[in-house]
Amino acid sequence: MNAADSLFSSSAGTLAVVALVLALLALGGVVLLLARQQRLLGQYQHLMTGTSGGNLEAMLHDHISQVRETETRVDAVDQLARQLEKAAYFSMQHMGVVRFNPFQDTGGDQSFAIALVDGHGNGVVLSSLHGREATRVYAKPLKAWESTYSLTDEEKQAIALAYKKRS
Repeated sequence: MNAADSLFSSSAGTLAVVALVLALLALGGVVLLLARQQRLLGQYQHLMTGTSGGNLEAMLHDHISQVRETETRVDAVDQLARQLEKAAYFSMQHMGVVRFNPFQDTGGDQSFAIALVDGHGNGVVLSSLHGREATRVYAKPLKAWESTYSLTDEEKQAIALAYKKRS
């Protein structure tokens, strides 16, 4: 043990111990850096998956241009949808049908009243009265769910059915 004591008592021994500690710390640092490099390499490979090994900047520019083109197309589709919604509001959207028997001497509900109405409540009520000798058809205009002509109970029911079906 005398040799070990003399080794640590001299400056060369102390220097050797310090060098050993520094070497171990450096080795630990290298291991840490290698682990970090492996993690970064994995992230890089994940990022580059699906690319043909081209320039990352060019790939990002291409992606941005595709996003902008898609945004333009979505805006165009949105504009078209708004136009179609406005146009549809003036088309027939609501319908109510009532079948009835106005005369006791005929069989079945051969007569009817149909209300055909757009989104504003404008349209027409068609009525058919079926009898043994003749069938008569009447049309009455509607404006805002009302008619300037007098309406039968069946016509009012048809309008009420159409009104109920609106969303």
